[in-house]
Amino acid sequence: MTLEEKIMADMKEAMKSKNEAALRGLRAIKAEIIKAKTEPGANGQLSEETAGKMLQKMVKQRRDSLDIFRQQNREDLAAKEVEEIAIIEQFLPKQLSEEELKAALQAIIAETGASSAADLGKVMGLATKKLAGQADGKAISTLVKTLLS
Repeated sequence: MTLEEKIMADMKEAMKSKNEAALRGLRAIKAEIIKAKTEPGANGQLSEETAGKMLQKMVKQRRDSLDIFRQQNREDLAAKEVEEIAIIEQFLPKQLSEEELKAALQAIIAETGASSAADLGKVMGLATKKLAGQADGKAISTLVKTLLS
């Protein structure tokens, strides 16, 4: 079952159960899927890799909005963002724990032979490819900087 088929099935369930929060999140995903499928070069298809990146981007956007809403004491809007994040994260692959991420990054650092902060770009390039969809880029970057210093 493709991501799009799963989203459509979940949307039907959300409509039947009158779950507005789930429906809002699922509609947002559906809109992004349609947008991704109509981009030049997509040929009306959505690869698993593209779908994963799209979902991660959506979660990142909502987390950024969540931070802003909390700074401005808009808990009503923040609550909606939290609900949407929970819905979107259901479709992401399992995220690595901090210990698993640290172990993976140490292996990548050993593989690249990096020894100082000057090698950050080399490590980040490989880490973002290998750990795509399994960890947030910001978390990877922060941990790589810590491990290389």
